[in-house]
Amino acid sequence: MGSLSELLAKEGFVRDNFNRKKVRFNRTVAAPDHDSISLPIYICRDRKSIDVPKHKKSSSVVSSKGRLSSASRRSDEPAIDEVATKAVISILSGYAGKYLKDKDFRDSLRNKCQSCLVRRSNGLSDNGVFANMELGIESIEKLIDNPGTIKELKMKALRNSIGFLTIVAALNSKESRHGTTCGTPNSHLSACAQLYLSIVYKLEKNDRISARHALQVFVDSPQLARTHLLPDLWEHFFLPHLLHIKIWYHKQIDNLSDDCSKDQEEQINNLSKIYEDHMDMGTIQFALYYKEWLKTGGQPPATLPSVALPSINSLSSSSSRRRRSSSFGNFLHRAVFGAPIEKQASMESDYGAMEQKEEEEEEELCLDDYDNNQQRNVQSTLSDLRSSSSKPDYTRFLPCQILQTESRLTRSSSIASSSSDLTRAVSSITTSENLPECETAIRVITKSWLDDQLIEKQLSNPSVIEGMLEVLFASTNEEILELVISLLTELVSKNPANGKIILTLDPRLEGFTELMRNSSLFLKAAILLHFVKPEAKQMISTEWIPLVLRVLEFGDQTQQLFSVRCRPQIAAYYFLDRLLTGFDEDRNLENGRQVIAIGGLSLLLRRITNGDDVEKCKAVSVIYWCIQADGRCRHYLADNLNPELILALLVRGKEVDGNETVFSLLVELICLHRFEQRTKLFDKLLKGLDCLNTMQILLVSLQKATQEKRPLIATIMLQLDLFMGDPLKSSVYREEAIDAITEALDCQICNENVQEQTAKALLILGGRYAYTGTPEAENWILKEAGYDESLEGGFHGRYFIVQGSKHLNEDDEIEHWQRKAAMALWISGGEKLIRAIGESIGYGIPCLARASLVTVAWMSKFVHTVGDGDVLQSAALSILIRKLIDSLNRDNTIEERVLASFSLLALSKSSGFMFEISEDEKMAMVVHLRNISKVTWTAKRLASVITGSPSRRHSGV
Repeated sequence: MGSLSELLAKEGFVRDNFNRKKVRFNRTVAAPDHDSISLPIYICRDRKSIDVPKHKKSSSVVSSKGRLSSASRRSDEPAIDEVATKAVISILSGYAGKYLKDKDFRDSLRNKCQSCLVRRSNGLSDNGVFANMELGIESIEKLIDNPGTIKELKMKALRNSIGFLTIVAALNSKESRHGTTCGTPNSHLSACAQLYLSIVYKLEKNDRISARHALQVFVDSPQLARTHLLPDLWEHFFLPHLLHIKIWYHKQIDNLSDDCSKDQEEQINNLSKIYEDHMDMGTIQFALYYKEWLKTGGQPPATLPSVALPSINSLSSSSSRRRRSSSFGNFLHRAVFGAPIEKQASMESDYGAMEQKEEEEEEELCLDDYDNNQQRNVQSTLSDLRSSSSKPDYTRFLPCQILQTESRLTRSSSIASSSSDLTRAVSSITTSENLPECETAIRVITKSWLDDQLIEKQLSNPSVIEGMLEVLFASTNEEILELVISLLTELVSKNPANGKIILTLDPRLEGFTELMRNSSLFLKAAILLHFVKPEAKQMISTEWIPLVLRVLEFGDQTQQLFSVRCRPQIAAYYFLDRLLTGFDEDRNLENGRQVIAIGGLSLLLRRITNGDDVEKCKAVSVIYWCIQADGRCRHYLADNLNPELILALLVRGKEVDGNETVFSLLVELICLHRFEQRTKLFDKLLKGLDCLNTMQILLVSLQKATQEKRPLIATIMLQLDLFMGDPLKSSVYREEAIDAITEALDCQICNENVQEQTAKALLILGGRYAYTGTPEAENWILKEAGYDESLEGGFHGRYFIVQGSKHLNEDDEIEHWQRKAAMALWISGGEKLIRAIGESIGYGIPCLARASLVTVAWMSKFVHTVGDGDVLQSAALSILIRKLIDSLNRDNTIEERVLASFSLLALSKSSGFMFEISEDEKMAMVVHLRNISKVTWTAKRLASVITGSPSRRHSGV
């Protein structure tokens, strides 16, 4: 599943990060609303088509709230609220999607649920609850294990599963949720049922309902869900909202560990119980919040849940500590948007008016258990926490508003020898509640820095950096903002530890997200954030992709931040790399699709055209990840990417990694569904670069490439050679390419990475691809053999489809291409290649063995075109045939056995291998073939050939 895609989809509050002091400094902006936020019109579009100033302080395309003015909002542009909603659904339903793809995950989830469904009281009636749960789970698992189930049967099974699980989920009603069934808490049973209901609706492709059921798991039994059933999902989706409670808890534990009182253990136990209760309460509140969001269909509810910190005055041993009110959740929103979150007496009034009638009782009940705690928490305050410089493990978790008395004393001592102006400025930055005074202090500090950078140590104090950040997130004076950005960039560039301090103070980058919306300062803000080096898990807002692409669009000019000079585009590529590779696979792909959806490819193609070689390689890398996210975009790229630019990178590229990325992109580009488009791309590639021959460039690259990349480069070179040459006449390029593939098939000297790349190369050589670029040679052979995995009782015979003449002609062209490739491999590859393929079937890793079987199958289909060549009478072919016979064994998958029977039948017509097989071996083959005769006509036909008995003629291979 994807890690959290959009916990901070913009809520529309006024920003204010200056709330460590008791005075808030609100920006002069319109009142918050929940209109959809449109993307800036110039994102990923040609700059010439619009009139938007790059740097103009007097007018802003994006307001300080990040919303477009009504004059610039366009109805035909995607709404970020809509994107956020889709992303929330994707993350939550993606967890159910993982269940469909990963058998180990399915087994793990079943075991977790079964541990919750143990009957603790025998002899009591369960009213069929456990049976219904078991039937629901079994029905789902059967559907997943048999993906070819007929649609009508599948729908019936899904309906049955929903019926079984809904009965169990009903135990969460007002009357029974606190009860038990045979000793098992009904809340546990209901949570497990909701989890599997989420999976059922994922199977039905109803992702919104799937996501809502996933949220209901955390409502029914929050502690079970977050600690046992779905801990990963909770950590990614809910914990960021509740991190302040965890920080508070660790600090309280630290305080108590210094306390030697007799009741220390009791206090720790009480603290742990309070902590768990608040985590459960917060989990329920945010689960209901997101559930309501998904029900309303596009916009978040008006009020964000606020989970206040507990008030435990008895745990504080210092009466002089300052007290802090309001929840940390409110602080986060004021830090970015400036407007306080509206509180209501309880969550009942927040959601009772919005939930449908059938859900009101359920949600009211979930909050009843925590009502007393909630009433207390809303009014609570937090005593300042003790810390010392000797305990860094916990101080790094402190919210940016908590200042330590000890660190203040240390700071005062360290600046005693500084000038009085700088001393007063630093003091103002760290203690003043007056924003204009702090802005004046920034000017003083800037002057001191430019005069003498020896003050770096003083400014690198965490509380000074915190003060500067608060000015940066609160001030509306762009001159001050630019000075702060420059100061912080200098500090971070000289000491990366300062970047870690910044990330600690703004861990989810809410403040930086707001800065990146600023139409005048977003380029400098991007450079600062680049030096800070955030990780992907901190870039969780849905706005990052469009914001980063805007930097890429306008960031081609070097920016000067005091002594630091940097192009913002460098920062943009860093962010894109994090966003496309730094999450789990699902989230990476989701971000890649977003880049494509908002026009990022056209922007990247322009950067490949206009950028230097380093930037070209970075753009190529981003495009490659976009293809991985949505393979359909390769067709647009094949038509619009100039191959000369790719060849130029191969010639001038000095870094091996850069060249490998370029080749990876080139491999993806040739996997085009339409053969006509493929030939046009080959034509462009073969035109070469200036006076350099493309084939010579590829040959030199092949000789310099790493072992992992050699088979893929060889595949490109072989296909281009076949495109321009005669399959019967070999060339030095063809021989080098086939030798490289043959060497890569040697399983004794090639590691798993090389074998995986070789498997990919072989499948690409098959010459057939889906529209997404996925190799389709195996599916084509299986259908030629009459095998259809959706049929349970027989086969279709030969694969015929009635298509238009254009498609028939294209299919003929692809088959002609395969014939040329097969002839070249049989003739130029000879015994050495055939022997290597045979050995890889027997000894290669599974993916290589499978790819080798597919390759032999389509090669054998055209074996008659090579006549009675020496290779057909060689010992190498005998080895290959032995491996194919072994593949008929029932230990192999049904598809592998069909592929083997297809190949053996074709080879039986052109070689005399039948005469070399003993009678016992023939009988064993016949037995194996009979086992698959119901799914492929090739098995029955081959069995007839072996036994010499006649069979009904079939349009053969």
